[in-house]
Amino acid sequence: MARRSEPVRSGPVRTCLGCRTRAAKHELLRVTAEPAEDGGAVVLPDPSGTAPGRGAHLHPTTECYDLAVRRKAFPRALRLAGGSSSAPVGEHLAARPVPDHHSSDRPTQNRSSSS
Repeated sequence: MARRSEPVRSGPVRTCLGCRTRAAKHELLRVTAEPAEDGGAVVLPDPSGTAPGRGAHLHPTTECYDLAVRRKAFPRALRLAGGSSSAPVGEHLAARPVPDHHSSDRPTQNRSSSS
């Protein structure tokens, strides 16, 4: 059943693992999993979106990353059995300053009051 309250977007739409909101695929960071040496898996960022295998998507913010970790969304979305580490994704996001996607969290700038 389609939701009519969401705006029509052109191109592929994906759901963020953290905040669970839908966004255009190009606005999200794709993550994939690779086997780790300890027998588990490591979740890696895939900024180009070309790595083979199953992928999941996340807004490129530390807030959405933290939500995904808290919800244990990476192993579920990537269908990983056993332990997994998503530290490389957190490091990737911490290394690049990207503005938050939630408009209510951003301070208003250059807006004149019309009252």
